[in-house]
Amino acid sequence: MEPSTINSSKTEDHHNKILSHHDNPPPPTMQLQRSKGGLVTMPFIIANEALERVATFGVLPNMTFYLMKEYSMGVTNAQNLLFYWSSATNFLPLIGALIADSYLGRFLTIGFGSIFSLLGTIVLWLTAMIPKARPPPCDLLVSSQACKSATTAQYTILISSFMLMSIGAGGIRPCSLAFGANQFDKRDNNNNNNNMKRVLETYFNWYYAAVMISVLIAMTGIVYLQDHMGWKIGFGVPVIIMFFSAFLFFLATPLYIKQNVINNLLGRFVQVIAVAYKNRKLSYPEQNSGYHYNKGSEFIVPTSKLRFLNKACIIKSPEDVKQDGVAVDSWSLCTVEQVEELKALVRVMPLWSTGIMISINLSQSSFPLLQAKSMDRHITKRVEIPAASFGVFTVIALTVWLIVYDRVILPLGSRIRGKSFRIGTKERMGIGIFFSCMAMLLSGIIEHIRRRKSINQGLLNNPEGIVAMSAMWLVPQHCLNGIAEAFNAIGQIEFYYSELPKSMSSIATAMFGLGTAVANLLASVILSNVDSITKREGKESWVSSNINRGHYENYYWLLAIMTCLNLVYFIVCSWAYGPCVESWSKKMDEKDGEMELENVS
Repeated sequence: MEPSTINSSKTEDHHNKILSHHDNPPPPTMQLQRSKGGLVTMPFIIANEALERVATFGVLPNMTFYLMKEYSMGVTNAQNLLFYWSSATNFLPLIGALIADSYLGRFLTIGFGSIFSLLGTIVLWLTAMIPKARPPPCDLLVSSQACKSATTAQYTILISSFMLMSIGAGGIRPCSLAFGANQFDKRDNNNNNNNMKRVLETYFNWYYAAVMISVLIAMTGIVYLQDHMGWKIGFGVPVIIMFFSAFLFFLATPLYIKQNVINNLLGRFVQVIAVAYKNRKLSYPEQNSGYHYNKGSEFIVPTSKLRFLNKACIIKSPEDVKQDGVAVDSWSLCTVEQVEELKALVRVMPLWSTGIMISINLSQSSFPLLQAKSMDRHITKRVEIPAASFGVFTVIALTVWLIVYDRVILPLGSRIRGKSFRIGTKERMGIGIFFSCMAMLLSGIIEHIRRRKSINQGLLNNPEGIVAMSAMWLVPQHCLNGIAEAFNAIGQIEFYYSELPKSMSSIATAMFGLGTAVANLLASVILSNVDSITKREGKESWVSSNINRGHYENYYWLLAIMTCLNLVYFIVCSWAYGPCVESWSKKMDEKDGEMELENVS
C-alpha cells in the first residue's frame, strides 16, 4: 500500500492565509462564486479517488498470477514488470503535480487522469475478453513444455493498459486532496478561521478513511471476484467502478471552485543552479546588503551551508534590481529565499535515500502471493482467504498502530512525563527501518519452514500443491511490514514538511512517492541480478517460478542484510544532518514553559 500523504496541516495554513472578510456587499459575480464549493462537493471528489483506488488496486494483487498463467511469464519477469508499473505509478504523480500547478490546474488534471484510468482498465479488461490479445493457453507452473510467449503486439496492448492507469493515477492522486481543500476557499463573512480549520479537519478525516476503505475493498472484494468468477468479471468490475469514478467527478463540475495555476517551483530550482554556475567567478560580498531578497522574507542573507549556491543571489550592480525590489532578469539574479529552498531540499536528500530500502521490501508482492497460494488458507472448512488478500493484514496493522500511537502511547507518555510527548520524525524513520529488517528476517524463516515441509510431503516438483501448513503463519510478517510503514513512511512525510520551507509543500508531498518509484526500479535490478547469478551452471534460481525448488528464504535474508546495512547508513545520515527544526522548536517552547507540538499523524 502507498501511505498516501499527510499534508493536512500545510493545506490548512495555505487556506487560512487567504481567508478574509469583506464589509461591503459582494457584486453579483462574487455571489455566484460564493455559491460554489463547500461540503456539497466533497462526496464527488472523495468518491473519485476512492473508486479510482478500488479499480487500480483491485487489479494489482492477482496480477502476478495473470501474467504467469495467461502470458506465460516466469515469476522474475512478472515481478519486474510489476516493479516498472509501480515505479511509473509512483513517479507520475510528481509530474502530474507540476503540470497541475504550472499549466492545467487541478480540475483539468484530475479530469484527464480519470479518463486515462478508465481507458487503462478498459484495455486490461479487453486482454481478458479477446483471446487473440494474449498467447495461447499454457500454465507455466504446471506445463512440462515451453509455453509460447506473447507477441510484440500482445505485449504492447498489456503494457499500454498499465501505462494508461499510471498516467491516470499521476493526474488524480497528487491533486484530489488539495482540490478538495480548494472548495473551502470561500471569502465568506460567516466563516472564520477556526470554523475553516474544523471543516478542513473533517474533510481530511473522511478523505483518509475513504482511501483506507477503498484499499481494503480492492484487496478483498475485487480479489474474490477474480478468484471465483475469472478474469473477465474480475477485470470488468474495475471498469464499471472507474466509469462511476469519472462520471461522479464530472457530474459536479458546475459546483467546483477552480483556482488558477501557480508558479512552477521546479523552475525556481533550475534558475538557482543556472545563475550560481553563471556567477561562479564572483566574489562573495563583504556586507549582507549585497544579497537580493524579497521584501518581508524571513531570509535576508543566505546561510553558510552549501555556500557555493549563494552566488545565485549576489547583486552584481544596482541596475539588476527594479525600483519595486524585483530582479530585472530572474535568470541572472535569484532571491535568497530561492537559494535556501534548494539548500533545504539538498540537505534532506541523504535521509530521503534511506527510505528507498524499506520501499524495496514493501514492494515484494509476488513472493508472498506465491507463498500464500501454496499454503492452507482456510479459516474454517468453508471460509478460505484468497492468496492475494493477505496484504490486508499490512493495512490493518498500519491502521491499528496509528490508532494506538495517537490515542494510547502519546497520551500515556504525556501523562508520565507531565508534559507533551511525541517520538521525533527521525527516530520514527529509524524504528521503521528496524521493523522492516525484522519483517524480512521473519519472512525468510517462515519460507524456510514452508519449503522444508513441502519437500517432506513430496511437493518438490509440484508448485501447485498445498502444503499442510496454515497460511496464517504469514500474518506476522505482514503485520511487521505494516508497523514499519506506519513508522517510516509517515515519519518521512512529517520530516519533509517540518524541514522544508512552507513554499515547498508540494515537493514535500511528492518526495515519498518519488522514493517509492526509485525503489521499484532498484528492486527490479536486485531481483534480476539475483536471478541471473544464482541460476549459473545449471543451478535452480533462488527466485524460480517453482516456489518449492527455489530458495525464496535466501532472497528474503539478502534483503534483511541490505536493510540492516541501510539502518547503519541512516544513523550516519541522521547524525550528519544534525537537529531538526522540530527539535529547536521543542527546546524554545520548553524554555518558555509553553510547548505546542503539532501531531500531524
